[in-house]
Amino acid sequence: MKDPVELPWKARVTRPTPFDPPEIFAELRDERPLRPMTFADGHVGWLATGYDVVRAILADNRFSVRRELAHPPVTMPNAAAQGMFYAPAPPGTFVRQDPPDHTRYRTLLAGRFTLRRMRRLEERITEVAGERLHAMEAAGPPADLVQALARPVPSLLICDLLGIPDQDLATFRQAGDIVLDPASSPEQIQQGYADMLGIFPPLIAGKRAHPTGDLYSDLINGGDLTDQELISIGLLLFAAGNETTSTMIAWGAFTLLEHPGQLQALRRDPSLIDNTVEEVLRYLTGPGGMLRTALEDVEIGGELIREGQTVELLVGAANHDPARFQRPGAFDITRSPRGHLTFGHGIHQCLGQQLARVQLRITLPALFDRFPGLRLAVRAAEVPIRNDSNFYGVKRLPVTW
Repeated sequence: MKDPVELPWKARVTRPTPFDPPEIFAELRDERPLRPMTFADGHVGWLATGYDVVRAILADNRFSVRRELAHPPVTMPNAAAQGMFYAPAPPGTFVRQDPPDHTRYRTLLAGRFTLRRMRRLEERITEVAGERLHAMEAAGPPADLVQALARPVPSLLICDLLGIPDQDLATFRQAGDIVLDPASSPEQIQQGYADMLGIFPPLIAGKRAHPTGDLYSDLINGGDLTDQELISIGLLLFAAGNETTSTMIAWGAFTLLEHPGQLQALRRDPSLIDNTVEEVLRYLTGPGGMLRTALEDVEIGGELIREGQTVELLVGAANHDPARFQRPGAFDITRSPRGHLTFGHGIHQCLGQQLARVQLRITLPALFDRFPGLRLAVRAAEVPIRNDSNFYGVKRLPVTW
C-alpha cells in the first residue's frame, strides 16, 4: 500500500454488512496503526487506527481540538458543511476549544452530568419511553422505530433538562435535518443554522427574567457567561443530546434484532444490560473520526508527528482492534467491553456519556419487554443506512410485531 495513504469517502463506507467496519480499516490498522495520510486539501498528516495510539493521542494535551488548526481528511459529500465546520468555533463551543477555555466551560458543566445525577432521571426516562411505546402499540404495526421511539425519547429528555419548550423542538429537528442532509445547498445549511440559533436569544431572555429551575436556567443566572457563550453551550447540549443518542437507540435495537441469540441471552439475564449497552457503543463504526492537531513535535507509537500536522483518529477501527478486544467483529454481550473509545478519552471525553448510557439501558429493555415478538418489517439489507455522515446508523427502522 502506497505511503502516505489516501482514504476517500467511498473507502470509508464500503463494508460487507451494515455491522462490519469498512474492510480497509482493518487492513490499514494491521499494516501500520499510525501512518501518514494525505488529507483532502493536500496536507500530509496522519491516520490513527490502532487502539493504543488512538487512546494515547486522545489523552495527550499536546494535541489541539481547535477546528481552525485542522485539515479536512476527505472531501465530504456536503462541501458547504465542511467549509463551515473548519471555521473557528464561537465562544462557548467547548468541544472545539483547548485549555484554559475548555477547562472553564467543562468545570462549569461537569458536575451537572455525573452518573449519580443522570440516574436521578431514570423515572422520567422510563415514563417518556413508556409513553412512546404505548403510542406505538396503539397505532399498530408496522412502525418506524426511529420516529416512534429513538428520536422522541432523547429529544424530550434534553428539552426537560434544558427547559426548552416543545415548539422549539420541532424547529430544531427540522433545521437539524437540513444541516445534516448532504443534498442541502449552502444557502439551506446557513438558514438551518440560523433557525437553530434563533431559538436561544428569546429563551435566554425569558429564563433570565423568570428562571425555571432547569439546567439552562442555572447556567444563565448562576455565572458570568455572555449571551454568545450561552447560545453556543445551549446549541451544543441540545444537538448532542438529540442526534447521537437517537442514533444509538435505533442502532442498538437493529443490532439486537439481527443477533437473536444475544437478545435471548439478555432476556434470560437482564443483568447483562450494562454489558449490552457498552457492546452496542463499541460495535457501532462510523466512517469518520476525531481530529487532533499537534501543537508541538510529538513522538508517539514509534512515529514522529510534527507540529501543525493533523491526525485523524478512526475510533471505529480502534474499537475493533483485536489487540484490545477478542473477536472484535462479533457482537457479544457477555464480554465486558469497557475501555471502548466511542465517547473519546482524556479531557475531551463526552460530557453527556452517562446520560446516553442511562437512556440506552432503560429504553432497549422496555422496547423488547413491550413487544416480545418484535422483528424487522423488511429484510436487514433493505434497512436504509445513513452512510453519508459521521452519524452512522439507520435512517429508518421498519419493525412489526
